[in-house]
Amino acid sequence: MAATLTISSKNYSSWSFRGWLLCKMAGLEIAEKIAGIDDPATRAELLLLSPSFLTPRLEHRGITVWDTLSIAEYLAELRPDAGLLPSDPKARAHCRSISGEMHSGFMNLRSALPMNLKAQFPGFKVWTGAKPDIERVCEIWRDCLARYGGPYLFGKTPSMADAMYAPVCTRFVTYDIKLDPVCRAYCDTIRAWEPVVAWTEAAKTEPDEVEELEAEF
Repeated sequence: MAATLTISSKNYSSWSFRGWLLCKMAGLEIAEKIAGIDDPATRAELLLLSPSFLTPRLEHRGITVWDTLSIAEYLAELRPDAGLLPSDPKARAHCRSISGEMHSGFMNLRSALPMNLKAQFPGFKVWTGAKPDIERVCEIWRDCLARYGGPYLFGKTPSMADAMYAPVCTRFVTYDIKLDPVCRAYCDTIRAWEPVVAWTEAAKTEPDEVEELEAEF
């Protein structure tokens, strides 16, 4: 029996994107349930107006798990051989740390560069508040790629951390963020990753129903 993953907009919701990627990485068969754009909780999530989101939400074997990082940990326990976390304890702790940093931080980046897979903004002006977040993300990527050899953050196969940072790669492309060659190559790797391609293609067919997002940003 398939699990159910409740998600919101594929074009705008970075958290739904992460949760979906994690399920695909774990090899978990899922039925997608789309939360309506007119739902107040969904709009609050997409407009960054709520401190706590209930999407994505995974229902599996009578268990309900929400919050992307909690879904990641649940799936890592459920499917330990799927590689969501590195096998080496030191690398595993590092992976959890940078995943947690993305989960709880980078608020200026989120508000200044909201996820929008259908849009392109050449020459986008990045204001001062978001620049330290961008620099910190790139610092994390360069460190991991140098330490573990790439092409993913913890080596040859994707991990929980790659799912957590995948929406940032799409933001950097959408807003024409200038990156050094190492970070650009990593973004290209993530954007060519099969589940990311599938999600992006689906997002581009999604109706434009969140006009407030376009007006806000």
